[in-house]
Amino acid sequence: MNLGKLLGLAAFAATLGTAPVAAKDLLIGSTSASSSHYGYFVAVAKVINEQVDGASASVVETGASFDNLRRLERNQIDMGLLTTNLAQHALTGTQSEEGKPYDLRMLWVYSNVIQNVIVREDSGIESLSDLNGKRFNPGIKGSGTESTAEAVLRTLGIEPEMVRGSTTDVVGLVKDNRIAGYIKSGVGEKLDSSTLDIQTFTPIRVLSLTEEQKATLREKMPDISVVEIAGEGEVPARDTWSFAVGVVVPATMDEELAYQITKAILEDDKIQGAAMASVKGVDLGQLTIDYSTVPLHPGALRYFEESGRTVPDRLKPDAS
Repeated sequence: MNLGKLLGLAAFAATLGTAPVAAKDLLIGSTSASSSHYGYFVAVAKVINEQVDGASASVVETGASFDNLRRLERNQIDMGLLTTNLAQHALTGTQSEEGKPYDLRMLWVYSNVIQNVIVREDSGIESLSDLNGKRFNPGIKGSGTESTAEAVLRTLGIEPEMVRGSTTDVVGLVKDNRIAGYIKSGVGEKLDSSTLDIQTFTPIRVLSLTEEQKATLREKMPDISVVEIAGEGEVPARDTWSFAVGVVVPATMDEELAYQITKAILEDDKIQGAAMASVKGVDLGQLTIDYSTVPLHPGALRYFEESGRTVPDRLKPDAS
């Protein structure tokens, strides 16, 4: 092709609203196909395939966050589900045997997972500090709730007698008064179904962080968020912690591709909400600003700023 034709093509491309994206087959790491989050990523792939020219996205069933991180490091997937606390650990190289950081970036956050500390009302426990020495479940065995709760309690100097088990096991133990309570992820800001099940059997109390405990967690655990939850019905307002779930990519992802994907996802108001009820009507951009623990990809940052959002310095790519 001669120089004149090249210049002509370049001039034509410059008249378009956005730069073209190089053809790309994208593999998206998700989670187990039995999870509602897998269905969400099927919807994400649909949005990308319909809205991002030149991109063809497919969903890969994986073992969720830890598995996705390993696959990203090995270039086996291009983007994937990751909890915000694991993302922060990966970026900083903390809590890994090698201490080796992985240079990843956030595109968007789609779910905030609030952690509720539930105890029997007749346990006499009125604060987190009262859990010292009490038989207590820190979260379902092997879950992110369990590992995060253990880190929180350790940071706060609280040492319950830990009792492990599945959701079914733990609900039975609380009902039978064999343990004082447990920590369980909520459904949005509401209590989950297992907690409501316990509540129909025996009165419960939802514990709250003190101001001193909140300050300690903000200082010593940047991988989680301290959140204030408004009261609803018989459940009082409470201060607790949360981690979120988002979509991360390697820092090396093409900037224009990251921009186009972020734009397509944040401007979609139908497909994602139809696949996952908790996403319907949610401002994913604000959720990302509120709960991401790692910087945005430069392409995502460009879309956030072009759409009029104020992005805090901690989420700008040079913040890492």
